Amino acid sequence: MLAVEAEPYEFQFPFARTALLVIDMQRDFLLEGGFGQIQGGSLEAVQSSIAPTARLLNACRQAGLAVFHTREGQKPDLSDCPSSKLHRQAAAPGESRHCKVIGEKGEMGRLLVRGEYGQDIIDELQPRPSEVVIDKPGKGAFWNTSLMDRLKAKSVTHLIVSGVTTECCFATTIREANDRGFECCGIEEATAGYNEEFKSCSLRMLHWSQGLFGFVAKLESFIRCLTPYISTTNTCASTTPPHTPPSFNGDLGIANLQESYRHGLSPVTVVEEALSRIEKYTEIDPAVWIYREPRQSVLEQARQLQSKWPHREALPPLFGVPFSVKDSIDIAGLPTTTACPPLAQIPSLSARSYQTIISQGAIFVGKTNLDQLATGLTGCRSPYGITRSVFSRDHISGGSSSGSCVSVGAGLVSFSLATDTAGSGRVPSGFNGVVGFKPTRGLISAHGVTPACLSLDCIALIATCVEDARTVWNLSVQFDEADRYAKVCAPILQRHVNSLGPQANSFKFGIPPPEALAICCPSYRSKFNHSVQMLQRLGGQLQLIDWAPFEKAGKLLYEGSFVYERLASLPDDWLEQNLGSLHPVIETIFSNVVARKSSAVDIYRDLQARALYLRQVEKVFEYSACGVDVLVVPTTPKHWTVEEVLGNPIETNSVLGEFTHFGNVLDLCAIAVPAGTCVESSESAASNKRELPFSVTFLGGSRMDAEILVVAERFERAFKGMA
Repeated sequence: MLAVEAEPYEFQFPFARTALLVIDMQRDFLLEGGFGQIQGGSLEAVQSSIAPTARLLNACRQAGLAVFHTREGQKPDLSDCPSSKLHRQAAAPGESRHCKVIGEKGEMGRLLVRGEYGQDIIDELQPRPSEVVIDKPGKGAFWNTSLMDRLKAKSVTHLIVSGVTTECCFATTIREANDRGFECCGIEEATAGYNEEFKSCSLRMLHWSQGLFGFVAKLESFIRCLTPYISTTNTCASTTPPHTPPSFNGDLGIANLQESYRHGLSPVTVVEEALSRIEKYTEIDPAVWIYREPRQSVLEQARQLQSKWPHREALPPLFGVPFSVKDSIDIAGLPTTTACPPLAQIPSLSARSYQTIISQGAIFVGKTNLDQLATGLTGCRSPYGITRSVFSRDHISGGSSSGSCVSVGAGLVSFSLATDTAGSGRVPSGFNGVVGFKPTRGLISAHGVTPACLSLDCIALIATCVEDARTVWNLSVQFDEADRYAKVCAPILQRHVNSLGPQANSFKFGIPPPEALAICCPSYRSKFNHSVQMLQRLGGQLQLIDWAPFEKAGKLLYEGSFVYERLASLPDDWLEQNLGSLHPVIETIFSNVVARKSSAVDIYRDLQARALYLRQVEKVFEYSACGVDVLVVPTTPKHWTVEEVLGNPIETNSVLGEFTHFGNVLDLCAIAVPAGTCVESSESAASNKRELPFSVTFLGGSRMDAEILVVAERFERAFKGMA
């Protein structure tokens, strides 16, 4: 915890959960001919904040703090601009200063209209690619914006605030942040207004009554506080790598790569290492990949990135990060097989999720294997071969995102784009010792993904740690109108942030009842009990929950009529013509579904049951003293061998989905996190006991993704601290 001298008393803040928020340093407010000058403001007064804000911004960048910028502005059609904002000041009797209003033509374009030159941030403070820019329609930065969600997505609880004008948008934003639970500290020299007297009064009002709204600190004091975090290497801005590039330490974690690239490491070096690992691992498990990008193509991607982004201090957040893609996700010009050659097609447009990742500087290396038609949780249902756990060749990798999870677990790539309908991103993550994050369905666009169950499918992110999964998720969340099931990020009722006191480290969690956990093998039950105890030591409060809706919703997926959506996802008459070409297990499953002959009445009854379970689960996650923040479950009940699955492919698969099937049916978010290892002995391998990974999954209500990530990250750190 850092501390800086401030009014009304010392401001303390955790470095990792603190961000700089720069308010409205726009041309329209700071330059000649802008909206502020037209309103009669003193440019000399407000411009006094530019140099101090630049110093503050530079120090925060060098220290590695997250940075957010805001820009006030309306949509071009002014549909988001209240009439009072347009006319109140200009309508004042005898008013002559407000000769122009928002939307009218000024010297730098239409006044305070998004996309106009004047509405953008001044040149001295232009955001870097990794920094977040929030366009706001009002004076406060939280009203009708995604700021709250973007801050929570980065686990931010404390804000350092600067910008203009002190009496208006700066003060309004701090007051809004206070209502939402954030601890705020304004930097006195890095804010200014059009009236010096108003600035002084506004700052005093913020820290009045022992910090009613927050704190105010001096710039020099705050910069001194950051000194231990400011790297001497980071202070040297260079457009070219050092003469002797640093060696690669072999760690493909995103944070490590970001730091290494800032110090001059070449992405060519990294991808050469990744390609070498892929080549070697193919000898261990040849079934990981369906398509591998040619070596020269991958190297060319790296070279182009170096040319496009020569400034090491301003790289996009995924610069030079190698990743894989599940082969049910479209990439323009490459076949999408979904591990089903008769259904393969070559798209002309890449999936939105892939486009977003590429635009952030990541490097694509290949498309990974999966259970055919993304139907299965074992990794044993592909014509391209059976993938194996990175821990044991005798044991399954899990599926359907089998190749994605193995590619990350084996250290071949930094992360993978996968999918999750019934557990396809969580189960194989658990079996390969990696993190599998299934965000709330619809937050990341599923457009360009071959559907398994269209209304339930979602993108999953496979990574080596929660931090990396959070990073990719935060960059990928965006509303896509082409995705018919897309959601806006913000829930109707947002949960506040707990930044101080015992509440900052406490949370409530529920677990399945003993009878539900009885399906787990003994070693998994023991490891799960250990995980629950660890959560309690971290401040978690275990609460009794109603398990029935979760159990019943899980059965709807395959025992009810919902499985018919898998048939609806196929082209008309395709199944009849290609049934014999399917993997034998998939053929059996689809034939059994057809033979059921469920009626429309059955489907509507299941839909009505789902609506009931959704309402009941809302009570479980209710924003009240009775609700829990997260549900914690074993990711799977046990880890089968390949031999066991091949001997009984349908029943073993069903067991694996015990704690995953209900996730998307109930519109939950979920993240599977490694929780140590255990010795697992199956009957077919009694003499060959191995250390196998154990995993727990944290689930939250719809759009509670940021909340479950906080708990998962704390759990992960605690477990790694024991290692």
